[in-house]
Amino acid sequence: MNIQSEKLDLIQWLVELDDLKTIKLISSLKFSDEANQEPLSKELKAALDQSLQEIEEGKTISHAEVMRLTKQKFPQLFK
Repeated sequence: MNIQSEKLDLIQWLVELDDLKTIKLISSLKFSDEANQEPLSKELKAALDQSLQEIEEGKTISHAEVMRLTKQKFPQLFK
């Protein structure tokens, strides 16, 4: 799903939301994020862009696979 679809889904969900507590929570999240947001370094932005591209291309492995490989490589940590 692309970012525009995600945004539209969130907008639709918000339009239908009747829970004031949840709306206030989302609003506080929005304002705290705006207040604390620092510009990303060029290196960090490049790394994040590369990671997102790899996710879109399906170049990921599952959590279960990571755990299997970790247990295989470091069995002493899983006693």
